[in-house]
Amino acid sequence: MLEVADLHARYGRARILAEVSFAVGRGEVVALLGRNGAGKSTTLKTIIGLVPPARGRITFDGRDIAGRPPYQIARLGLGYVPEERRIFPDLTVLENLEVGRRPARNEGKPPWTPACLFRLFPNLAELGERPAGRISGGEQQMLTIARTLMGNPRALLLDEPSEGLAPVIVEQLASTVLELKERGLTILLSEQNLRFARVVADRALIIDRGRIRYDGSLAALAADERLRTTFLAV
Repeated sequence: MLEVADLHARYGRARILAEVSFAVGRGEVVALLGRNGAGKSTTLKTIIGLVPPARGRITFDGRDIAGRPPYQIARLGLGYVPEERRIFPDLTVLENLEVGRRPARNEGKPPWTPACLFRLFPNLAELGERPAGRISGGEQQMLTIARTLMGNPRALLLDEPSEGLAPVIVEQLASTVLELKERGLTILLSEQNLRFARVVADRALIIDRGRIRYDGSLAALAADERLRTTFLAV
């Protein structure tokens, strides 16, 4: 569904990504792990078109998307949930959802609606008319994911979904990701929380200093203390 090959990216003269290559299969959940500053968010931003690639190939469902503007990539069915959330604080929860609405593009699958999303995120169900700036951080994270799902994507990029959230909210997010996986959604998520990744992901990637250092099972990663200490320990 998503393939990245020899991807390079820069911020000005600073090289952020170098020779990044990996693939995400249809219906697979892959966790991109690494420390702060390792290149996780830049990888997702380059895929979605917010950071122009200096070199390399990005294909989504067989289509070359490298260097395309974000709105074109989104229209192809790739959704993006930013780390910063970027909700509209003065709009209500329902209005935020409407901003993200796009026609269904998944053959044979019903489109996402606010009612469906309120079943997926029960915490939001009674907050429809409340301004989004007046709900909790965990609720804002749920709203950001829900707004992206209103675009009816076929694949989802999740940037640090569990960062800064209370453990009970992280558990709810894990259940949400697992339900989306059951619905067949392809997901690439960047994460620092290995425990969260082990619950939701099929496979792990580790990025360090802008390069992929590991591509394999989460079970093998959990059993390799040297690998975890070298690339994930703070």
